[in-house]
Amino acid sequence: MRKLVYDPARSGQRMTIVCFISGSGTNYREIVARDPGHHYLVFTNRPGCAGTAIARQNGHEIIELSHVPYLKEARKKYGAGKVPRNCPERVQYEQEVFRLIENRLNKEPDLVCMAGYDQWNTDWTVERYYPRILNVHPGDTTKGYAGLHWIPAAKAIFAGDGSLRSTLFFVDKSEDTGPVLVQSAPLDILTTLKDQDARQKIGLLQAFREVVIFGATRNIKNFEEFEQKAGKALCSKLELVCSTLQEALKVTGDWKIYPFTVHDLIAKGRVEVDDKIVYVDGKELPVYGYRLDEH
Repeated sequence: MRKLVYDPARSGQRMTIVCFISGSGTNYREIVARDPGHHYLVFTNRPGCAGTAIARQNGHEIIELSHVPYLKEARKKYGAGKVPRNCPERVQYEQEVFRLIENRLNKEPDLVCMAGYDQWNTDWTVERYYPRILNVHPGDTTKGYAGLHWIPAAKAIFAGDGSLRSTLFFVDKSEDTGPVLVQSAPLDILTTLKDQDARQKIGLLQAFREVVIFGATRNIKNFEEFEQKAGKALCSKLELVCSTLQEALKVTGDWKIYPFTVHDLIAKGRVEVDDKIVYVDGKELPVYGYRLDEH
């Protein structure tokens, strides 16, 4: 059954938005800058992170609760970096997080924005809030460009893409492959590297060409193959290239689509969801969502 993510006619024009942050808080900053008139609450699992300073400047309430004590025993049990997404320790942590949030708000939030949050969401949270949880990814999730930081850009390069897109999606029980709501306009890879070279003179375009030539001459089809066959120096060049692209995509992609999605689509009651099918203005979206360059 189709359901509005947010209904301004019923709920009023002022949404209650919780932004989850773990670091710089720049996605949260951009969401607020677009429309500071909503009721914002900031949660962080890393007390004192840089984003909390932005929240204080904005006069927004902050809830801080470290995940470390909750996952300490789980890390001993499963190993560092191997704690399952739905283990009891993670569920217990999230239950406490949302207890604190709902007690502070005296209700459930209208929207939960994962705005640079470095922990998984468990099925418990998804069942409680879907489809009111948003996340942004620095790559095209519909093409399988998963991974943290600069890895999605590397996967796009070895797939032969000439441009990159950020993806804003509804968080579901999958890992970064929830229903897509919005994708950014494409960021041209070569143009971006040329522009950065002109400013910084660091040879990004040459490094990119070396990576591409290495891959072509060895018939490398994906990033994983490249990692196995390339030496340390060439891997470092790829990381530099992709990190630069990812920083540029953050500005032209993430920082554009997150505020647009929250304020121009959801806050205006334009978004409906029926299970995993997404509608904007009553029209079913394609699998890649609402692309800014196509509207």
